[in-house]
Amino acid sequence: MVSPRARRFLQVDVFADRPGAGNPLAVVLDAEDLDPAAMQRIAAWTNLAETSFLLPPTEPGADYRVRIFTTRQEIAFAGHPSIGSAHAAVAAGRCAARNGALLQQCQAGLLPIRCEVDGAFSVRVPRSRIVRYGEASDIALQRALGDVARGALSPALVEGGRRWWLAELGDAGAVRGMRPDSVAIAALAAQTGSLGLCVFARNARGDASGDMVVRAFPLGVGIAEDPASGAANAAIAAFLDESGALGTLGDAYVASQGREIGRDARLGLRVDGERQVWVGGQCRSVVSGSLRW
Repeated sequence: MVSPRARRFLQVDVFADRPGAGNPLAVVLDAEDLDPAAMQRIAAWTNLAETSFLLPPTEPGADYRVRIFTTRQEIAFAGHPSIGSAHAAVAAGRCAARNGALLQQCQAGLLPIRCEVDGAFSVRVPRSRIVRYGEASDIALQRALGDVARGALSPALVEGGRRWWLAELGDAGAVRGMRPDSVAIAALAAQTGSLGLCVFARNARGDASGDMVVRAFPLGVGIAEDPASGAANAAIAAFLDESGALGTLGDAYVASQGREIGRDARLGLRVDGERQVWVGGQCRSVVSGSLRW
């Protein structure tokens, strides 16, 4: 029997200023001869929210190509795999930044990535738009939110390749103290073809936990709570911008996510002059080795 060749493998903590604070990502660096079925099996085996596979680009100007898999299926884009894959590609010497930038090829298209001076990476996210606002007659939404204190904005269903229900809560304490009803949120996701529910509130204290407090419950893909979601946070930024509600946050702010499940992620959000949303943060390589498959 021929032994499988060794492939470079990293496990990266994304949106983390220290190991263990963010969202883990598995990255297979030498995936050229893996077919999609093998990629899916590997992603199921790593048992992380996402696993990314780096490939040579096929589009002019791209620095690398990435395919992203959950434990169940391939997806066109997600925030933390994009940030973590950029970190892995540079750390492994697969590519180098040009004028502080990279161009990532994925199923969502060509996405620009910035390499920040502090070692962080940020990606321009496909902008989400409001599909509709929630109403009192949306029984599944009302059950998912329960009796939690609401904010000024009406909850909304947004879409930017993937759908989320977004709900502003009364304050940071309401977000931190929310006890999610997983059954109700899963039902909301199934009925509306969405990932689930994401709640947020401004942090009035303005302390080290950031300008915004966020929790995301993507029960539509079987995840009870996401420790750090770039796509969900970018959807919030776009929602606030479209609603004219960025207010004192301005066009750049920091979000805190994951404390309720033992993490402490920091995500930087920025709305540029073209009203495109960028999300970014620091990464830490935690596991480095070889994958034999």
